[in-house]
Amino acid sequence: MNDMRMLEREVDTQAIKFDCENVQVYYGDNHAIKDVNVRIESNTVTAFIGPSGCGKSTFLRCLNRMNDTIDICRVEGKLALDGEDIYDRKVDPVQLRAKVGMVFQKPNPFPKSIYDNIAYGPRIHGLVDSKADLDVVVEKSLRRGAIWDEVKDRLHAPGTGLSGGQQQRLCIARAVATEPEVLLMDEPCSALDPIATAQVEELIEELRTNFSVIIVTHSMQQAARVSQRTAFFHLGELVEFGRTGDIFTNPKDPRTESYITGRIG
Repeated sequence: MNDMRMLEREVDTQAIKFDCENVQVYYGDNHAIKDVNVRIESNTVTAFIGPSGCGKSTFLRCLNRMNDTIDICRVEGKLALDGEDIYDRKVDPVQLRAKVGMVFQKPNPFPKSIYDNIAYGPRIHGLVDSKADLDVVVEKSLRRGAIWDEVKDRLHAPGTGLSGGQQQRLCIARAVATEPEVLLMDEPCSALDPIATAQVEELIEELRTNFSVIIVTHSMQQAARVSQRTAFFHLGELVEFGRTGDIFTNPKDPRTESYITGRIG
């Protein structure tokens, strides 16, 4: 019980990393996200849960402007990272994505060596000056991805030759290689077996010491295991947001309770 109180105090004192106000997302005439207001805290794992098609992945993609790649998509409202509006015209989406990394549902290593998968981001963003510096970044990132010991003797083998769970940890290592401030994860374990899922969940807990982590998950059990904050989305609305323990044991909105108990979803 004392551990839970300490965790709640810790979350309460976190600085705000993302401040989102009155966010609307439209796909043509379809109003996909409606009036979302949420504050994402630093060094905290925040889980987005809700039924399929409820808008959680759409909102996640707003946070690194991935929706910019969809012609009919329009985003309105304020989305500020460390107080700076990420949709301001002077913000370069490529530089933003170096700050806000992303890991996708299916592992998607580049058709390159394990080494070059990690080296790609630091190279294109000009974060290293020499091969020696790059070697250090590659090792550090693979260690952060909890995969260094498994691949250190075959760094020049193709990343696509790894198992599914290893590929996903490689993709996490690749995402953190540019030293992002935020790591977005869109159902990162849905294509993995239970053992690989447990490894990634353990890794998420370690990553929050250095990053703010936001995870979309279809698994309420996973949200309960890995997150300190949970947001419940339904029909494009953010229904409820709060401490994970409160959302799962004492939800304020009847829609949240219905989803958690399996009556909707």
